[in-house]
Amino acid sequence: MDISRLSAYADLIVKKGVNPDPGQDVIIIAGLDQVEFVRMVVEKCYLAGAGKVVIDWVDMACAKLDQLHQTLERLSVVEPWELAKLQWRVEKLPALLWLDSDDPDGMEGIDAGKRAKAQMARFPVIKPLREAMENRHQWCIAGVPGKEWARKVFPGVPDDEAVEKLWEAILAAARANGDPIANWNEHNAAVHRRTEMLNKYNFCELQYRSSNGTNLRVGLIPQGVFAGAAEKDLSGREFNPNIPSEEIFTSPMRGKAEGIVYSTKPLSWQGSMIEDFSIRFENGRAVEVTARRGKEVLEKMIAMDEGAAYLGECALIDYNSPINNTGILFYSTLYDENASCHLALGRGFENCIDNFSKYTHQEMREMGINDSMIHVDFMIGSADLDITGITPDGKEVAVFRNGSWCF
Repeated sequence: MDISRLSAYADLIVKKGVNPDPGQDVIIIAGLDQVEFVRMVVEKCYLAGAGKVVIDWVDMACAKLDQLHQTLERLSVVEPWELAKLQWRVEKLPALLWLDSDDPDGMEGIDAGKRAKAQMARFPVIKPLREAMENRHQWCIAGVPGKEWARKVFPGVPDDEAVEKLWEAILAAARANGDPIANWNEHNAAVHRRTEMLNKYNFCELQYRSSNGTNLRVGLIPQGVFAGAAEKDLSGREFNPNIPSEEIFTSPMRGKAEGIVYSTKPLSWQGSMIEDFSIRFENGRAVEVTARRGKEVLEKMIAMDEGAAYLGECALIDYNSPINNTGILFYSTLYDENASCHLALGRGFENCIDNFSKYTHQEMREMGINDSMIHVDFMIGSADLDITGITPDGKEVAVFRNGSWCF
């Protein structure tokens, strides 16, 4: 891959993604697949004025070995140094950048139940520190190719060629060709115009229907708003949490979802694949799931905690999105969720409450924001998906017809 194109992509991730303040620290979470690119991003962070850049290297193969060989008791422990590290983040509020190159099948073969139990044991210890950072710092997730990921997306292709093809797909999806900064300035403005149009309706419900069997009604929060593209933290710093991002989203009312929805793309969750699945909701809760592959993993997911079986997000993306039009199945939520409409199980977004800075975490949960240790997006967009918005006075407004925006 041409170095100048990678440099422009790194510049985009730093300047429009995490956008560090002068002197602000940055944490980069990255795998071992793209060391040279990580170095490039570190330099860009310093050139943007970062005070200190810390790299948290991760390796899925080692993480799998931990799951296979450690006892449940050891996996469940939050070590003192982990708490100290999180406390440092609470005090310093560094910008957080995750460069994702995970193998979609990297955790196949582990005991999903054991892993879920360990995560459930750890979460109550970590949760207060995570909440102390909520909406107080910038963060961004962006992709870089890993060999195993590239093999999955382009099977039967030599590794070097597969990685190169995945780089091309990533740069195209991220609007990183040509002038990436200018592309994102234009994209952010367009998304914000559409969110303003949606918010004028103050919808109280969204209705989803598709020929694949999807027939779902989702209630919305009266104080809720739609958001998308660039966001601001409580200090007013602008950042783009996902590169790429095509979505306009809101967090629905906990307990207000009725009907069934069918997935339209596979879901890779924590290194395990879930394919051809459906979820049926009653009183807002997922009460029944089916899946051709990964049903046990899906069942473990919605049992992670009380909020895991409820919806935390409704995201609207045109079926004719740039990502979907590539025809590539990325086997990565970051990309596949931005191909077409999706929902998410688990934690809702507090910044989807109008004037959210005025309220406490508890007050926003009482409004209807779901709380959970997970937030898992799954794709439901199709070429014939219809979405209708219901206004407080009962008026029906066509939002999507045949998979595309009506306005």
